Amino acid sequence: MIEIFYKSKGQIITSQDIAYLDELGFDDVLWIDLFEPTGEEKRGVEAFLETTLQSRAQAEEIESSSRYSETDTTIFANTNFLIPGPDNYNMEAVSFIISEGILVTIRQVPLRTFTDMQRRISVSYKLYPTGYHILVAILENRIDLDADMIELMAKEIAQFSKSVSAGETVSEDFLLDINQLQENTMMVRENIIDKQRMISSILKSDKFPRDVHSKLNVLVKDIASLLNHTNFNFERLEYLQNTVLGLINLDQNKIMKILTYVSLLFMPPTLISGIFGMNIGLPIFNQKWDFLMVVGVMLVSVGIASFLFRRRKMF
Repeated sequence: MIEIFYKSKGQIITSQDIAYLDELGFDDVLWIDLFEPTGEEKRGVEAFLETTLQSRAQAEEIESSSRYSETDTTIFANTNFLIPGPDNYNMEAVSFIISEGILVTIRQVPLRTFTDMQRRISVSYKLYPTGYHILVAILENRIDLDADMIELMAKEIAQFSKSVSAGETVSEDFLLDINQLQENTMMVRENIIDKQRMISSILKSDKFPRDVHSKLNVLVKDIASLLNHTNFNFERLEYLQNTVLGLINLDQNKIMKILTYVSLLFMPPTLISGIFGMNIGLPIFNQKWDFLMVVGVMLVSVGIASFLFRRRKMF
């Protein structure tokens, strides 16, 4: 699907007809958003801008150091957008191309950032006179959403901490949840670093208007703050994981202590039963009370062992 945003009579008009590009000039079009584009739509945009658009595979395979590049007339930038799911997060590659001041975005999944931006540009189009301004606004919106995700993860970590402090039973699923939260935190951090590198490349470019640099500098500071927050979250998760593992070890030690106590407690009766079970004649055999005597000796030995253990506070 294609969404073309262009200026007409002091307002922003949208069109989903690729053929409409033939009637527009470079000065008219602000933004072309390609969502799961067809081959015809991509060829139409390429012909309009006289450039080549990247495929999804190319966007995903680009190394981090090559995600931003420029030619004499065109800027190419690629970054990943994080999509939160019920349990884990997924990365989705998004491509940005700016040529003749027109922004082209290519994506394969619906993203809230683009929905918000489409609504904002329709209402306050004067704030976005060029594709450069729209790109910066998209990055602003995306970083705000990343900040919301980090805050939500911090609340989840706090909830886990409360559960541990309250003495709730720690299960294997609990540990798996913490591990998944660690993975999500790492993905968020990688995603933010990816945006940081992209913005740093933009700041080095002489193609972007100077009036967007102040916003980009603010974004750099916001990203630095978010990275500190994610590092703090990761440290909390490591501490929480170590605490949980320590509690599990304590429970296992208690179980081993009980088993050791039981085995030591019944060691004297086992020795006595072994002695009287030997196939040799003993003085008390063939007496009416020989069985009761052996049982009595066993009970006395258990009582003495238990008394000694408790007196020495071994258990």
